[in-house]
Amino acid sequence: MAKKINKKPIDEQTKPKVNKGLEGFEVSINSFGEIVSTKSIDEINAFLDEHLPDRKIPKKGEEPEQH
Repeated sequence: MAKKINKKPIDEQTKPKVNKGLEGFEVSINSFGEIVSTKSIDEINAFLDEHLPDRKIPKKGEEPEQH
């Protein structure tokens, strides 16, 4: 079976589609095993607070979840 040749440039192959609020966000691990990112934790938390609902806090008029 012949291999398919991908004609896209390498940069387009490796970059995933991301939300505009997270453009430029990269995470890596340095030689000491520390996680290094291009955005601060506060910026990441602000983005998550905007775009994701908190499942632990019920909205007005809703019953809290029972486990």
